[in-house]
Amino acid sequence: MDARLDAQHHSVHARETIFFRNVSQRPLGELWFHLYLNAFENERTLYLRDAGGRSGKRLGAPGHLRVLWLKSARYGAVDLWKASAPHSPHDARDRTDIRVPLPDPLPPGETIELELEFEAQLPRIVERTGYEGSFHLVAQWFPKLARLEPGGTFVHFAFHPHAEFFADFGEYEVRLDVPEEHVVGSTGELQLENKKAGRAHYRARASGVHDFAWTSAPALALEKRHKGAIEVSMLGPQGQTRALGTIDRTLDAALPYYQTAYGAYPYPTLTVVQPPSEAGRSGGMEYPTFFTAGGSALMGRLGVRWLETVTAHELAHQWFYGLVATNEAEYPFLDEGLTSHAEWRFLEHAYGAGSQIDLLGFRVSRAAVGRYSGLSVGPEELVAQPARDFSSFRSLAGQVYGKTALALETLRRVYGPVAFDAALRAYAIEQRFRHPEPREFYESIERGLGTQARRALETLLARRGRLDVRVGEITTRHDWSCVTILTGGNVVLPLEVEIEFTDGGKQLHFFADPRPLEKLEFAHDLPIAVVRADPEQKLFIDENLLNNRGFPNGKPARTATAARLSWLGQWALRVLRP
Repeated sequence: MDARLDAQHHSVHARETIFFRNVSQRPLGELWFHLYLNAFENERTLYLRDAGGRSGKRLGAPGHLRVLWLKSARYGAVDLWKASAPHSPHDARDRTDIRVPLPDPLPPGETIELELEFEAQLPRIVERTGYEGSFHLVAQWFPKLARLEPGGTFVHFAFHPHAEFFADFGEYEVRLDVPEEHVVGSTGELQLENKKAGRAHYRARASGVHDFAWTSAPALALEKRHKGAIEVSMLGPQGQTRALGTIDRTLDAALPYYQTAYGAYPYPTLTVVQPPSEAGRSGGMEYPTFFTAGGSALMGRLGVRWLETVTAHELAHQWFYGLVATNEAEYPFLDEGLTSHAEWRFLEHAYGAGSQIDLLGFRVSRAAVGRYSGLSVGPEELVAQPARDFSSFRSLAGQVYGKTALALETLRRVYGPVAFDAALRAYAIEQRFRHPEPREFYESIERGLGTQARRALETLLARRGRLDVRVGEITTRHDWSCVTILTGGNVVLPLEVEIEFTDGGKQLHFFADPRPLEKLEFAHDLPIAVVRADPEQKLFIDENLLNNRGFPNGKPARTATAARLSWLGQWALRVLRP
């Protein structure tokens, strides 16, 4: 692509050449293009018509993506775009998903060269892309071919406010022409070629990626670091050295952590943009080898690790989006859910019990916040469903970001971090560049943790899974007791039950495959003080932690008062530091 930014009118004029091979098993009579930027051309688009996208912000200055012509030497001088569909399928008010018929079918295995010219008018930032003042975040800005499946169908869809993106891997070479005073960051390896007549010319190359995004603005600070073999470029408003310093320190810890956990980062560069505060809605978004952070460094002074959280989350997307490129519109839990769990694990690794808040001795972990988010939305909607089927973005956030991570954290605690981490690492490495679907993910979990774990995970994600373990009736004599343990819901996972006696001694009982109602009978020499189901809170997705203990006759024994208070204290700490 050759792209020229008009910074005064916030538009990009470009020429694009596409080399496309029919990798399917049948002749192709059509092409499908994503024109994501048309989501912002008016408030009647699918993306904006109901609630103004994810954030609810209304459209300011509109944007659009106009294809001026599309040709191929294969078909002579014919402008293929003249025969293109006028709008997205079944939606006359939306133009983000466009079909282009071909004059003659393209046989399997053959390559076609397409030439097109287009104009991208950037909107004032609603979300993800656009401009604010002189700052430009240029994303989803070019006509992008939909991914072709082996069976000969294209994975195409209109741009829904709950959904994100999906495309095939490719090789990108992009030449950028911007005002001379602008500082630029982009996907891939970026080089300044020359400056002349008040313009700066850059060339970017990226291999094995499925998107390309860039930023251009004057008065951006640019800092470069080498982190191992990776050249990291960090861009942000001048004067925000504290924010860039926080990002830098987070990357120092997160890059080696994620590479150990999910396989080596295979690209030579990484670019991170901290948008100015007025362009905050372009923050927190991932693109291959490039992401936007977000959040004020002031939050860090208050003990809230928000900038670290956003940076860790978007960096994790380089694996669960960039490399393991699942269909985000159809299976958002494989994208945002796995990324959220990776973020949880890194933050705990780096910051311990105060991984979300650490202020004057008050500590809250990221997992505790995520547990609240995942359980607060209830079981009414499936986790493993297409983004468009969620009733609201709040529901999608709780189910996909929260409950998926919560389910994975539960498996990690139940089956052990060594086995779980190995299973997830195997999935991340084996499925690189493969566009896996849920079946491949569940199979990786089964290979690593067993059939029971797979069934539990599928139940939690695809069958409105619920779990509530509680201690029921305790029948006791001086030397013998029977304890009833009830497991509500439809999820079956191993369960531990701890019996504590009045002298502080303990017995631990294990149920590998607990039934909804278990009777635990045992002999003993001392009175029972307290019974605890799941004493280590391995069943992190348990809906109610307060009913996980019981006392003989429903009341704590006099000699168990200290034990009870200790348990309550431990429970409070676990809620804050799971």
